[in-house]
Amino acid sequence: MRLFGYWRSSSSWRVRIALAYKNLAFELVPIHLLRHGGEQNEPAFRDRNLMSQVPVLELSTSWRLTQSMAILEYLEEAHPHPPLLPSDVVGRARARQLAEIVNSGIQPLQNLKVQQTLRDAGVDPAPLVRGFVATGLAAIEDIARSTAGRFLVGDQLTIADVYLVPQLFAARRVGLDLLPFPTLLRIESTCEALPAFAAAHPSAQPDREDAPSTP
Repeated sequence: MRLFGYWRSSSSWRVRIALAYKNLAFELVPIHLLRHGGEQNEPAFRDRNLMSQVPVLELSTSWRLTQSMAILEYLEEAHPHPPLLPSDVVGRARARQLAEIVNSGIQPLQNLKVQQTLRDAGVDPAPLVRGFVATGLAAIEDIARSTAGRFLVGDQLTIADVYLVPQLFAARRVGLDLLPFPTLLRIESTCEALPAFAAAHPSAQPDREDAPSTP
């Protein structure tokens, strides 16, 4: 199993968390999103994903998956223990709802291509991105006040938490004040104490920008 991703990509990060949490071995294949016009745009990578996006999880030379939500759902069905979805139908729906607020309500509006398109049009993307991220996190904070235990949905780690932690990292990168989201910060702290989150963190990746070069 090979994971094509970028150390700071929140979408790649989600998959790394799930793989580590489920104790699944994989080979990491770094795809640099900024170098030489973006390695995701090179023909060799586009053959794996015509969207020119990471992550790509390659199960074999002829069987691969793109899109973090599809990958996490596959991992959950193929490797159900330990679970990333609650056992009850309401809990599963709530976990998916919170994850999708990040996945479809925030992520597409903050990604690299959108920001570059705005810059090319003479628009500073930073205020717009901060606004979109703040709106999404405020919605999650509001829902979490009634659903959270140790994690976003009760006391079990779920895909909602897997989506939350990388998103908070991205929010800091765009300069968003996170003090209005105390529930989310508390849950982030709980998650970061888990080995899977430490292993998946950008600072622990071999392709991180400050990593020592290898021959």
